[in-house]
Amino acid sequence: MQILDTNKENKIWPLFRLGFRVFFLGGALFSAGAMLLWLLSLSGFAVLPGVRNPIWWHAHEMLFGFALAIVAGFVTTAMQNWTGVPGIKSWPLAIVAALWLLPRLLMPLRGELNGLVIVLDLLWLPIVAAMLARPILKTKQWRNLFFVPLFVFFSLLNALSYYAAVSGNWLLSERVFITAVLALSALITVMGGRVFPFFTARATQTPKIEPIVWLEKLSLVSIWLSVLAWLLLPRTPLANALLALLLSVAAIAHLIRLSRWNYKVTAKVPLLWILYLGYLFIPLGLLALAAALLNMGITVSLASHWLTAGALGAVILGMIARVSLGHSGRPLAITRIIVIAFFFMLLAGVLRSLLPMISPSLTMQAYHSSAVCWIIAYGLFCWVYWPILTQPRADGHPG
Repeated sequence: MQILDTNKENKIWPLFRLGFRVFFLGGALFSAGAMLLWLLSLSGFAVLPGVRNPIWWHAHEMLFGFALAIVAGFVTTAMQNWTGVPGIKSWPLAIVAALWLLPRLLMPLRGELNGLVIVLDLLWLPIVAAMLARPILKTKQWRNLFFVPLFVFFSLLNALSYYAAVSGNWLLSERVFITAVLALSALITVMGGRVFPFFTARATQTPKIEPIVWLEKLSLVSIWLSVLAWLLLPRTPLANALLALLLSVAAIAHLIRLSRWNYKVTAKVPLLWILYLGYLFIPLGLLALAAALLNMGITVSLASHWLTAGALGAVILGMIARVSLGHSGRPLAITRIIVIAFFFMLLAGVLRSLLPMISPSLTMQAYHSSAVCWIIAYGLFCWVYWPILTQPRADGHPG
């Protein structure tokens, strides 16, 4: 997509020329900083003076602060390519980014119950939804309308999370957060089906794997039904058993789906294997959640970290590393430093999800070591990609 008025485009600070720039860099920086605060908080340091419930803060900020910032950056950028309508940029993008950033900065000091924090944080996701709707309605590309109600759904979950915090209802908080985790994981499966086989075929010069219609429907319907069921079903033994069955079906379907995507040819392409290994955490996490519902010796919190520290952490890091290169006019070739970041990210996922399961006595060590690995992974990304995301495109084109 070329912008017609190149001179006008060049007057915009590069960071605000497209959504991926400010939200990828801001989200990555924030995730490393938030994880550092969480690590210090676990170690007994008073680094969150305004926060009443540090666990709530950690879960909320890694989902609604970090993960959804990355999703917003990706979708607002991709929408330009999908519709041919110039994406959000310049001062409108700066305003949305500020509405995202201010609650992140204020919450540690003012707390999750502060009215200003809540109001600011409830604004930015609906605004993104409205900005996504405009080009879709203009071009009538209804296939991409999916992202508008999705952002509305995340806006409602965000509001519910604050309601749970204000009312002191931790069970509701946990239900909302796990629903958000499942929804983000489901979004990865949607985007994975769109791009992973294409990325693989293009990078390895192999035939693109065509989807099996019934498998695609089973995979996606089962995981989205799991999202709604987790939010809406009562927590009775029968409902838990039904939900565990649904999660297990989704897990098996996604394992089969992943196995078809020609993963064997990705071993020498880090930008591919990080996506595939990250995706593998999704069916494992779904099975872990099913086991937690059936009281099979694992907590819901621990099970959910297969999806957060594992799937979200790795797939997001892999996607932003690739998309940032492509949309900044650079070859899809990463440095050794980013490969090291990928290894640390995968290690963070394994330590946080698997280590407490096989050795419960090392749970606190797992928390700390996983957080350190996360900080290193996203810190290395910020170090390498700062000049890429804050400078004009390497090929001289707008964007």
